[in-house]
Amino acid sequence: MFNPKGDLSVLVQMTDNEIIQLFSSGRQEEAFNGIVDAYTERLYWHIRRFLCCHEDADDLLQDVFIKIWAALPTFRGDSRLYTWLYRIATNEVLNYLRKQRFKSLISLESVSAALEQRIDDDTYFNGDKLQRELHKAIQRLPEKQRIVFSLRYFDEMKYEDIAEITGTSTGALKASYHHAYTKVKDDLQKLIES
Repeated sequence: MFNPKGDLSVLVQMTDNEIIQLFSSGRQEEAFNGIVDAYTERLYWHIRRFLCCHEDADDLLQDVFIKIWAALPTFRGDSRLYTWLYRIATNEVLNYLRKQRFKSLISLESVSAALEQRIDDDTYFNGDKLQRELHKAIQRLPEKQRIVFSLRYFDEMKYEDIAEITGTSTGALKASYHHAYTKVKDDLQKLIES
């Protein structure tokens, strides 16, 4: 959107309510463009934390937006737009990882090790050694713990929002986050002490 009072253009992201109003008024393409503008970066990083590779995350993000476009007419507002979008992205990530596991016919531990190796090999990773080890520790978590830890720690989501995304009770999510936090903390503590 352009700033009408000046010559410089200013990009303003639409709110979820504005996006929903556009869609409801029959302006589906504009609503979808609003979603892309507002959520590309957030969904990219959400996906990348699980795949540990820029190229795979970028490819899967495109698939997620295709899925969102196809499913947009079915959005009834039973959940908030952003939790609906994160649910689609999370489900696509989990489906992708399951397909990778099936294709390679390797164990879950081997998948985790391969993802940890991707962190070391990723030329786009610009964190220090401790950040690298944090991401590796997260990859060693069980799937449900990894999801809740990522959404809570990195995206700073409320448990109620994570419950909408995962279909899990807030009590179970709190327990999963506590276990995940303890495991990650212990892994990093061992690294610091060594």
